[in-house]
Amino acid sequence: MTTTKPKAAAAARIGGALAARKRGELLALLRSCFARPEPWLQAGKYVGALAGELPRRNGWTIAQRAGDRTPQRTQRLLSRAAWDTFAAMGVVRRFAVAGLDEAARRAGRRRGLRIGAIDETSQVKQGRATAGVKRQYLGCVGKVANGITTVHLSYVRERTGHALIGARQWIPAEHLADPVKSLVMGLPLDLQFRTKGQLAIDICTEAFTGGITLDFACGDEVYGACTELREFFEARGQGYVLRVPSSFRLTLARGVTLSCAQVATRLLKDLRRWEARSAGAGSKGGRWYAWALAATASPRHHLLIRRHLKTGELAFHYCFTPQGQPATMTRLIRAAGLRWPVEEDFEFGKDCFGLDQSQVRLYHAIARHTVLVMAALAICAVTAALLRNRTDTQAPPPVRPDQPPPADPGMVPLSIPEIKHLLAALLPRPSPPSHADHWLDWRRRHQARSRWYHQRTRLARETAITLVS
Repeated sequence: MTTTKPKAAAAARIGGALAARKRGELLALLRSCFARPEPWLQAGKYVGALAGELPRRNGWTIAQRAGDRTPQRTQRLLSRAAWDTFAAMGVVRRFAVAGLDEAARRAGRRRGLRIGAIDETSQVKQGRATAGVKRQYLGCVGKVANGITTVHLSYVRERTGHALIGARQWIPAEHLADPVKSLVMGLPLDLQFRTKGQLAIDICTEAFTGGITLDFACGDEVYGACTELREFFEARGQGYVLRVPSSFRLTLARGVTLSCAQVATRLLKDLRRWEARSAGAGSKGGRWYAWALAATASPRHHLLIRRHLKTGELAFHYCFTPQGQPATMTRLIRAAGLRWPVEEDFEFGKDCFGLDQSQVRLYHAIARHTVLVMAALAICAVTAALLRNRTDTQAPPPVRPDQPPPADPGMVPLSIPEIKHLLAALLPRPSPPSHADHWLDWRRRHQARSRWYHQRTRLARETAITLVS
């Protein structure tokens, strides 16, 4: 990387070196999850390939980027190698949380909120053989389509950074009820049907058992409407700020039960109950909304209502604050504004590391790909958080609309995608051109073999049709 700015060049060198060091630290921590050293070394190559400059990540491209002669080692890592997938997820979780907490401590942001953001993401899948595949609404395409869904937990440190720390794939009940389909999809024998809210409970239970401490748990309406999830948090004394639908009903006083929409209608009549506040700084400035806080019959529960300043669109948050913690409007607004980073984690995970590009079908293979993507994301997220203050040279924000631009706008801090590019530049690459020539020949030979078998299968099918007719 060349630049005319010495400070920028120094930041690039520091960022790449720190990312490489963090990668080594995480891979060393993962060693205990593998029965043999060979799969562990292959996992390191897999994580490195995920961070590489690949247009698409699948078994072939990852194997070629890792320097392998065929994709067999990569396929075996995901499907047959002996390693504890969910123990590895625990290692990634502890690494990410410890790294983000250390970054907050160094930056003097110890009082920043610690948020557990719950959300699900989807991946389009064709056919019917993939574990969990079903026609359902997929947010990634904005319509009903064939695909799989995974529930995630993201750890967010206010004004520091964020990373994915937990995941569980949602499996439809009909897959578990069919023993043949369960066997084909590689579903564990003891796997039981769990709703998305129950999967969130499982992920949070693992996080809490591992010593993770959160100020608030946040989630959208799918999780806010789950009574079991809310009761789980309250039983543990865990605060939450969960989105709920407008039809959600709450008790304001003895004998007075209203829906969120009815509460908002009452509050809209009194403009003094609304305050314009920022839900946090975005790339274009503060995210300003009008907010109102309604008390309920319980002193620990509140309804936080957000109203868009232009469109008037309403969003409702049902809040629980444990005994001994402040239930101020400011604190609840800060927590509500910190749910969005999980969406950014999905964006980075998919665009930078191939979270939605797992060309595998078995349940445990999908989980293993997810864990290794989480590892690559955690490495870059921790590195970016540790370098946030050192690489942020932006000019002060404008204070009036007619203010002239600064002579030097400076530079934004190193982001996760930029750290990923720096890390990719430092990782060893297979020596061209022989390696590239070998893969060119391998792909053509494999495709010729596949074509021959497909033609034979179709010929047999057409022969059977002729005999029947």
